[in-house]
Formats: sequence, C-alpha cells, structure tokens
Amino acid sequence: MDGRRRQPRFGNGAYELTDDSPVYVISVAAQLSGLHPQTLRQYDRLGLVSPDRTAGRGRRYSARDIELLRTVQQLSQDEGINLAGIKRIIELENQVAALQQRVAELSAAVDGAAAAMRQREAQVHASYRRDLVPYQPPQQSALVVWRPKRPQD
Repeated sequence: MDGRRRQPRFGNGAYELTDDSPVYVISVAAQLSGLHPQTLRQYDRLGLVSPDRTAGRGRRYSARDIELLRTVQQLSQDEGINLAGIKRIIELENQVAALQQRVAELSAAVDGAAAAMRQREAQVHASYRRDLVPYQPPQQSALVVWRPKRPQD
C-alpha cells in the first residue's frame, strides 16, 4: 500500500521471497487477516485488494496483501468507513507513495546536477591564468598638459 520496495524476507539465492511475493492461498490469507474467505473474494471483486492469480485462476496473496486486508478491516470496523471510501483512501495513498518516490528521484537528479555544476565551476576556476594580474588604477591622479613643440621657423 505504501509503494516502497521492501527487503527480502528470506531467500535461497535462486528465488527470493519479498513482501510482494504471492504465496498465500485464500484460506491462509483469510486466517492471517482475520477475515472470512468470502470477504476476501468480495474485496477482490470490488478492487480493494487484488491478489495475483495462478495459471488455474486461484488467488495468491502476498504479505503486503495481508497487511492491506488488515487495514481495510480496521478502516471499516474501527473507523466506520464504507468500502467505496476505503477504496478511495487506498488509491490516494498509492498516489501519494508514487509522488513521494518521484519527488525523491527528482531531488536526487537536482542534487546530481548541482554537484556537476560545482565540479564544472571548480574546473573553470582552476583554468584561470595565474600570470595575469588585474589592472589597478593609480591612487593619485595628476594632470599633465602636453604641448607639442613648434617647428622652428
């Protein structure tokens, strides 16, 4: 529901199980979430929780799906929110997670561009010629009158 990629829970190298790995059949998911299997089917039909499907069309729930089922249950029973409202909450939370991910990506890109700019600026400063000195006007000014010599007649 939060859109973050989680670390593997356990694995044997060839196949790693994560919180998104679809491993639980509907009866186990119902038991883990504290809901009736028919409720899980209803939530799937409504699009609240969409488990993966096997080749034979059987539902396979992940640990993240179980967490989402518990959240739906809590919002419904404890907060009194109807299923349409819960679906909208889930959609908005997914949007927020996606936007937060995008902001993090853009922030990293900006940080990278700023670092590249600072590096380029340092290269430009390093390329300055050191044998040139800036012109400084004299501190005192004097007026000199120039008179050309007249040719002698």
